[in-house]
Amino acid sequence: MLLPQPMARGVLVQRYKRFFVDMVLDDGREVTAHCPNPGAMLGLKDPGLAAWVSWSGDPKRKLAWTLQLVEADGGLVGVNTMNPNKLVAEALAADAIPELSGYAVIRPEVKYSEASRVDFLLTHPDRPPCWLEVKNCHYRRDGTLAEFPDCVAARSAKHLKDLAAEVAKGARAVQLFVIQRTDCDSFAACDDLDPVYARGLRDAAEAGVEVLCYRCDISPDAIRISQRIPWRDAPAI
Repeated sequence: MLLPQPMARGVLVQRYKRFFVDMVLDDGREVTAHCPNPGAMLGLKDPGLAAWVSWSGDPKRKLAWTLQLVEADGGLVGVNTMNPNKLVAEALAADAIPELSGYAVIRPEVKYSEASRVDFLLTHPDRPPCWLEVKNCHYRRDGTLAEFPDCVAARSAKHLKDLAAEVAKGARAVQLFVIQRTDCDSFAACDDLDPVYARGLRDAAEAGVEVLCYRCDISPDAIRISQRIPWRDAPAI
């Protein structure tokens, strides 16, 4: 997935009100950018970190700049939580996720369960439907381990129950973590920050929900899903 261009590099000054970030660009300009990430962004919002923002000339936008990448731990980290669904859509169209290939129709944002929308519904005349939920992951604190979530994620826990309910009906259900980092080689549920979600993920897996974890290749020009990594604390099923 190509990132919006042009991109500019700078230094974070502060993130505030969740969706705003002040930066000083490398050319000296002081800008306020949209921060498309409602999460805690632990380790990725500290003043002084280098970051990349994209610029849009759309006159309808209140903020022309959008935070896309942060330089942390020696590499680039994608922080735009709108990107994982786009990455997955592109990967599905290219059959780049082997576990999810071979479906005839890919539909985004399909209503299911009670007041929920699944990110993608994959269907084929000769196969059970596959309900696919996508989560963005960019938290890393222990070596090369990616963790989710980085704060309490009650809505995400509900999605796990929705997926398990579809498995009970005879469908296939998949929870896919898109890890917008290049420096992680395993994944774990974050027990200390959200034990309810961590337990819910294990319960969902035991109920038949498949859990896939894929990291990305990232540059200032593009992000793409690249390689599956193991779920470290997966239950023995």
